[in-house]
Parts: sequence; structure tokens; C-alpha cells
Amino acid sequence: MKSVCIFCGSADGVHPDYYASASQMGAYLAQKDIQLIYGAGKTGLMGAVADGVLIAGGEVTGVVPENLNTSVLIHANLTRLEVVKDIQQRQARMNALADALIALPGGYGTFDELFEALTWAQIGLQRKPIGLLNIRGYFDPLMDMIRRALDEKFIYPEHMDMLTIERTPEGLIQSLENFKYPENLDRWVNRDDR
Repeated sequence: MKSVCIFCGSADGVHPDYYASASQMGAYLAQKDIQLIYGAGKTGLMGAVADGVLIAGGEVTGVVPENLNTSVLIHANLTRLEVVKDIQQRQARMNALADALIALPGGYGTFDELFEALTWAQIGLQRKPIGLLNIRGYFDPLMDMIRRALDEKFIYPEHMDMLTIERTPEGLIQSLENFKYPENLDRWVNRDDR
């Protein structure tokens, strides 16, 4: 892996463990010489992960839609900043630049980005490893909901295998580096229920 896209929250005032883990993730990416691709923010976990990479001497590419490109929101010390027309172009561009996709805790935007990446994989638009850094058990309820979707037959068993979840940056990167895409994903599109 040469680059990883990270989706995460930009809210301030969250538990210190979230900031610490985001910073550790950034530092670990820099240590592994993996470029960070993210939404260009300087606040919340977005700022913490970018600072973690930059302080450790790594490279950070931020991608921001025009309407969010303000000095209040955007990190001033990025290696590269790309400005795109809208949020949909941002998500597509971040995906295109990355070899893998990771979600750290966040809100609506993070959930949207994560589920768009999973949906693209489900319907065959991309084949990149997707992971969750489960800080403070943040994603436990989400995984319960995904298991419920499986139990109720809204997704197939192989869709559970598209998502890697770990509690440490080191464990998550290692799991993503060793990831093998599940077989039979095309049966979702082909409607082969065998």
C-alpha cells in the first residue's frame, strides 16, 4: 500500500482517546511510508490524523469541495490540496487516489463515505480493502446493525467479509495489507443465490 484514504470526524470536543488514536494512526502511516488521503480538514480527528502524519515526516493529500475550502476548516500545512466541485467529486477523488480506505469514528459524513465505499465494492465498482479503526468500541453498534442486515438477508455473508475491523493502527494496517477480497461478490449483481 502506497496510500490510504481516511474518513473521520471533524467535530471538536470529543474524548481524548479519539484524538490520540487518530494521531497514532497518522504517525504509523508516515512510519510505513504510506501517504494519507483525506478530506483536508484541520479540526477534530481529521486534524489529528493529518498532524500525526506531518509531524512524523509523512505526506498528506487533502481533497476538499469548493464550498468547504475556507481557512476556518482547511489544514494549512498539507503536502498537496486538491479543490473539487462538490462532495460527491471529493469522495470519488479520494477513492481514486487511495489503495485502501479506513474509517475512524465520525458522524454523518464519515458514515456516508464508509457506506459509499462498501456499496461500490458490493456492486463491483472498486476492489480496495476497507477497514474500521474501532476506538473505544465506537463501531460496535454499527457492526451489530450490519450483522442484523445479514440475519435479515439484506446482505450476503461475503459482504460481511468486505470490512476489516481492528482496535490498533498497526493491527488494522497489517490486516488491510493481507486482505483478500471475498469470492462471489458478483452474485449480488447477478442475483445468483446459490
